[in-house]
Parts: sequence; C-alpha cells; structure tokens
Amino acid sequence: MVTSSSLVILDTSILIGYLRTGQHQDRINSLAGILRNSAVVLAELWRGASKPAERAYLRTLEKNLPVLVPSKQNWLDSGELLSQMRLDRGFTPEKLRNLHFDVLIALTARSHGARLVTSDRSDFELIASYKAAKALSLEIW
Repeated sequence: MVTSSSLVILDTSILIGYLRTGQHQDRINSLAGILRNSAVVLAELWRGASKPAERAYLRTLEKNLPVLVPSKQNWLDSGELLSQMRLDRGFTPEKLRNLHFDVLIALTARSHGARLVTSDRSDFELIASYKAAKALSLEIW
C-alpha cells in the first residue's frame, strides 16, 4: 500500500544536475520513498531540453512515473502566496514569475503529502515559511 508520506518529488534543480552531469545519481538511486513526477517540473525540464538524450529521458519519466498535477486550489493558493511575498518583500513582477513554478511545485507536493527534494535552498525555504506552504516536507541536497 502506498501512503502519501512515502511519496517523493524531485525538483527541477535535482533533475537538471542529473541529466546534464550525472550529479546526485547515487542519492537518487538510494532514495527512500516512491518517486512521483510533478507536471510543473516536467514542463520546466521540457522547456530546457536541448539534446535528444534529454528528451528521451523525459519521455521515459513521463511513461514510468505517475505525474502529480497542481489542483485548482494549488493555483489559487499560489497567487495568494506570491501576492503576500510581493507585499512582504517587495519582489518585482519578474522575481514573482520566476518563483511561480517553484510555488506550484511546493504546493502540489504538500497537497499530496510528498517530500520535495531540491537543491534550491533559498527559494524553497522562503516558500515553506509562508502559511500557504506550511507542512511542506522539504529535503535539501
């Protein structure tokens, strides 16, 4: 039986390192938990996939691992969270656009009870500090 607490989502920052240089390969191979894709992570990876091997790997990921998709509530909460960040920190529209996908990844992981593995410490710790993302299980590599 799969419990939500055993689910793991790898953030774009982890998978880019793995795809381009093999970074984190040992950690990924020994990761405890059941891997799931994030539709947002896959979209970010597709946006930057420039080599045939990268595109083939993404097709394999899509085929072999279930894809978790942001819900309507995740989208709505993401807008509210980003609005609060703008008020609290004075972020520019560009910074907010750059953070939006990370917020969606975090909220999707949280809503499924999945642990999110990332190497983007600053952005995800910031996101996790907001009420909308409380209870986010975050692992930084």
